Amino acid sequence: MSRQIIDTQDGSHSVLAEEFGVSYHSKYGAIQESMHVFIEAGLRHRAVDSTPLSVLGIGFGTGLNALLTCLEAEKRSLSIHYTAIEAYPLSLDFIRQLNYTSALKLDSNNIFFNTIHECEWEKNIVIHPHFSILKNKKKFEEINIENAFDVIYFDAFAPNAQPELWEAPLLTRMYDALRTGGVMTTYCAKGVVKRTLKSVGFTIEAIPGPPGKREMTRATKC
Repeated sequence: MSRQIIDTQDGSHSVLAEEFGVSYHSKYGAIQESMHVFIEAGLRHRAVDSTPLSVLGIGFGTGLNALLTCLEAEKRSLSIHYTAIEAYPLSLDFIRQLNYTSALKLDSNNIFFNTIHECEWEKNIVIHPHFSILKNKKKFEEINIENAFDVIYFDAFAPNAQPELWEAPLLTRMYDALRTGGVMTTYCAKGVVKRTLKSVGFTIEAIPGPPGKREMTRATKC
């Protein structure tokens, strides 16, 4: 797999997956996209009180979503357990070139990003008193979990790159993995994806997207 670090318009890095011809994040800004689609529309929408939350990250990638979730947990003293699924992790040497710590203006002593990446896979690791992570090295199609999560960040490659990830079999697994009242958020707003989400049981909201996208999708298990 060929990967290349690229700059996005908010000054934060993303990664180009050259074999698919797509980047991990929006060219308009990796951090602002992740904040809008996953933290604001997903985590904050669901975190209406101090109840502990379980989050499933579909696509660990650069670890940006996990980092932003960890920072949110620290900021709000909100207990979060994060499960990440990634079949093809980026190397640590590659990860260390990403600029998220400086782009987020984190204190130089903040070690969350490095720790999230350096901790062991397949083990539950406490990163902060309010944040723990379990990184699973597996394909999305291998997920077989029921009624376990409050929030899913569906951050797979776009449907034109990997259409099988946006079809009913996998989206049914996402529905099953959520607890009742749980939400799944994604940057994707394609009509065919929304219709498939509805067909497997989700209630769909088309909500304003991040910069560069008119809409995104929030799907709720009612």
